[in-house]
Amino acid sequence: MKPSIPKGTRDFGPKEVQKRNYLFSIIREVFIRFGYQPIETPTLENLSTLTGKYGEEGDKLLFKVLTNVSGEESGPAKRGLRYDLTVPFARFVVMHQNELHFPFKRFQIQPVWRADRPQKGRYQEFYQCDADIVGSPSLMYEAELVQIFDLVFAKLGIPVCIEVNNRKILSGIAEVFGISSHFTAMTMAIDKWDKIGPDGVAKEMIQRGISEEIAGKLIDVLGNNDLEFYRNLLEKSETGQLGINELDTFWRYLSAFNPTNKIIFSPLLARGLGYYTGCIFEVKATTVEMGSIGGGGRYANLTEIFGLPNMPGVGISFGAERIYDVMETLQLFPTQFSERIKVLFVAFDEPSHLYAFKALAKVRENGICSDIYPDPSKLKKQIKYASDNTIPFVAIAGETEMENNQFMLKNLETGEQKSYTLDELISFLKN
Repeated sequence: MKPSIPKGTRDFGPKEVQKRNYLFSIIREVFIRFGYQPIETPTLENLSTLTGKYGEEGDKLLFKVLTNVSGEESGPAKRGLRYDLTVPFARFVVMHQNELHFPFKRFQIQPVWRADRPQKGRYQEFYQCDADIVGSPSLMYEAELVQIFDLVFAKLGIPVCIEVNNRKILSGIAEVFGISSHFTAMTMAIDKWDKIGPDGVAKEMIQRGISEEIAGKLIDVLGNNDLEFYRNLLEKSETGQLGINELDTFWRYLSAFNPTNKIIFSPLLARGLGYYTGCIFEVKATTVEMGSIGGGGRYANLTEIFGLPNMPGVGISFGAERIYDVMETLQLFPTQFSERIKVLFVAFDEPSHLYAFKALAKVRENGICSDIYPDPSKLKKQIKYASDNTIPFVAIAGETEMENNQFMLKNLETGEQKSYTLDELISFLKN
């Protein structure tokens, strides 16, 4: 039987892993710079933790684990693979509330799973890179998280547009049009605007119980991206005005910051996940067709579901897999990585192979990524191995090198060769 892997998953070779590590290192460095602390949560969560937190569509995409632990009675699935990192984080906060100091800022870089149909930029197993703050309602944090988005994508070299909206504005729109009871249906349809267009959104609203007349009016209204238009439209909606005021505060905080990327108000931004209650964000690359590569928002009640009220939070997530694909398309990854092997020791015969092996230990002690070919076969074969693995230097050991206590170092890119003592070799490679 030919080996395979589940659909929506991928293997990563050394080059891919080096690129992914580079991506994660940039995101991690920015998180730490802004004062976020790392945590990790289990791959498996109780289904009771996951269900009912992501809305109707999200619940359909949960991976349920049917296998029960040995000794337990068989029955319905009790566990599931985590769908995102936010709900497990809320559960973490509730369980560890007596150990944490609030407001608590955390980041998390771990894989998640969704039973979605695999397609370009969409996988069933993928990494998320999240930053969240819980324990403060301050809109300063919304501005801070947008700064993190802007800085990370600037460092990665990806031009992006950061879209901002507020769920209270959407709630106010539903209230003004008399469809508050269909708020979730409205936002779930709006969330698909980029995929199915305005006609498709109107059709989906109608299918979800919104009248054809109101659906048409909503499409017309949502085509306007002027915040002042919504300030007037929502004049009699207390909830809508609160959303407008929150965005005003957000923009005031953000005005102290000079962004690299475009940041805009977008009434079409809905974020279909059910737990968002305030400001919401989404990031899209401007030079590559790739959908959302980051998102997030404010949630007021997530920990209350687990028994801890009055713990507001706000967070963002980087879509690592899509960002990776964008960087590959734009050829933004470095051509060299610090963790790659810098030198391969090669030898002519058994005595010089042992000589090289002893020198290798000292090279590694000095923090230089290095290796040795396993046997003194033909020199051409050994050098080809170094070239195939993009190792830039080979340190050649033979009878002459042993007698002079040296190595012949060859630059495989230029062909240049020069003899060094071991200490000189180490100094050259470190610099």
